Amino acid sequence: MKTVVYIFIFLSGLLSFAQSNVAFDQGNTLYNQGKYQEAISIYESILDKGQHSAEMYYNLGNAYYKLNSIAPSIYYFEKALKLAPKDKDIQNNLAFARNMTVDAIEVVPEVGFNRIMKSIIYMFSFDNWAMLSVGFSIAFVVLFLMYYFSYSTGRKRLLFLSSFTSLGLIFIALFFAFQNYSLDKNDKPAIVFSQESQVKTEPNLRSENAFFLHEGSKVQMLESYDENWIKIKIADGKTGWIPSEDIKSL
Repeated sequence: MKTVVYIFIFLSGLLSFAQSNVAFDQGNTLYNQGKYQEAISIYESILDKGQHSAEMYYNLGNAYYKLNSIAPSIYYFEKALKLAPKDKDIQNNLAFARNMTVDAIEVVPEVGFNRIMKSIIYMFSFDNWAMLSVGFSIAFVVLFLMYYFSYSTGRKRLLFLSSFTSLGLIFIALFFAFQNYSLDKNDKPAIVFSQESQVKTEPNLRSENAFFLHEGSKVQMLESYDENWIKIKIADGKTGWIPSEDIKSL
């Protein structure tokens, strides 16, 4: 009975995938005909079924860009870039969409030790750092066994040093893996969807305005309060509280 259920689930998945491909092609046809809103409806219906891809987000970003809808255009280009971070077309179109935003936020660059550490941490993904630690673990075990069964003094000394070098590399790889995971976990970007949003010094409407943001600006979410307010940080280091309805998390 279980086999029949698995086969049914597999066939259902294949059917859903095939239907999504057909719908995606229909959306592309409508886009090429200049029917951008209709194309958006089809693309979003596919997303509602749980079918996500960089191509889907990219096409959505392009369709919204054609309609001069800044915030959703940037939002979907950013989503596409998360899935395909090296795609030049996505990068270029995202840059065009950002040029349509009102806010000119100066990015504060990382300097000194933090910059060096982040460059090392992001040299590999979390999975790659974890795979390196596994590889060094295997090397440690093999080298230590070779050391244990070796009879030559010089060979034993070399194998001993090599095995404990591998052990050190295991901890280094694990350290960078967890640092990578921690940075990604704390990375909570969002896009401002409100045409103009008042960022407050405190999470209430009676507090003073810290600054203003406009649609399409990218922020980092730091914490929430009472589900109605989100504390944000922008690229120049400024922080404040924004109504949660004014932004959309990536």
